[in-house]
Amino acid sequence: FGTMVKEELANRPDNTAFTQQRLPAWQPMLSAGIVIPGFLVIGLAFIGIGVALFVTSQGIQVLELEYTGEQRTSPCYKCSDPTVKDCVCNLEFSITTLFKGPVFFYYGLSNYFQNYRKYGVSKDDQQLYGDLNNFKSPSEYCAPYQYDSNKKPIVPCGSIANSMFNDTFKLYHLVNGTKKVVPFDGKGIAWWTDYNIKYRNPSVSPLKNAFNDTVKPLFWPKAAYELDPNDPANNGFINQDFLVWIRTAALPDFRKLYRRITEGDYAEGLPAGNYVLEIGYNYPVLSFDGTKKVVFSNVSWMGGKNEFLGIAYLVIGSLCIVMSIVMLIVYAKFKFPDEE
Repeated sequence: FGTMVKEELANRPDNTAFTQQRLPAWQPMLSAGIVIPGFLVIGLAFIGIGVALFVTSQGIQVLELEYTGEQRTSPCYKCSDPTVKDCVCNLEFSITTLFKGPVFFYYGLSNYFQNYRKYGVSKDDQQLYGDLNNFKSPSEYCAPYQYDSNKKPIVPCGSIANSMFNDTFKLYHLVNGTKKVVPFDGKGIAWWTDYNIKYRNPSVSPLKNAFNDTVKPLFWPKAAYELDPNDPANNGFINQDFLVWIRTAALPDFRKLYRRITEGDYAEGLPAGNYVLEIGYNYPVLSFDGTKKVVFSNVSWMGGKNEFLGIAYLVIGSLCIVMSIVMLIVYAKFKFPDEE
C-alpha cells in the first residue's frame, strides 16, 4: 500500500496554477443586446466586402480561346493527330476595345488530374535541389520514370517532369497588313520561393557537366540545361516554365501562367485590332479527353476574375442580417428574462 501511495505522489502534476487548471478564465455572457447587433454589423461588413469584390471582378477582362483541334473546323485540327510532328497552327482573333494592361497570358488544360497522389509525389526533391548523388540514384518515387531502358538515370525524374507542357506561343498584332510581334515577358512568372529556395541547380560549371551519364525525360525534346538557349540563368531546375508546371494544380481544370505582356507598345495593354496567335502544337490531350486553351486576362487588387468570392460574401452577409432580424423578432415576442 505504501508503494502505491508513493507512485501516486510521484505521478501527481505539480501544484501550480497551470497544471492544476487554476488559471483565471473569461467566458462571454451572450445576450440579445450583444448577439443581434453583432450579427447585423458582421452582415453589413460582409455585404460591403462582397459588393466590392463582385464589382471589381466584373471589371476584369478575360478572353479565352480553345485550340484542342478536335473539331474539323478548328485551325489546329491538322495538329491534333499525334503522328504529326512539329506542327504549327494559327488562331486569329480580334479585340474590340483596349485590353488593359498588364495582360497575363495563360495556357489552360482540362480533365488533367495533377492532384492524383501517385503523380503528385513522382519527383525527387533532393535531385531538384541540385544533389548530385540523386542524379546517379533517383528516388524510387520517380518510377517508372526513374531510369531509361538502358538503366541510365533520368534527370529530372518522375511523372511531373516527364509530362511538362511544351506547346509554344507567339503573338502577332496585324497592323496595316503586316505582323507586329507582341513581346512576351517570361521573367518571374514562377513563385519566388521556388527558384530561390526550394529548387536549385547543382554548383557545377558549366551546368551541362552535371548531367553527364544521365538522360533527359523521355518526352522532352531537349535536356534541362538547354531549356532556354537565350538566357543561361533560366536553365536547369530553375527554369521558369518548368517551375510553373511542377507546382501542381489542385483541380482537374486549371490554367498556368505562360507569359506577361508588359513591354514596348503594349505596356498599357492590347489595343483594339486583329491578332494572330502562332501555336507550336506539341502537347497531346485527346487521348485522355482533355482540352487545351489559352487565356488572356488582366488582374486587380483581388487577383484574377472570380465572381464566386464576391457572391459568397454577399450570401453569408445576407444570412447574417436575416438571422439578426429573426432573433430580434423572437426576442421582442418572448423577451426571455436574463436569469433564464
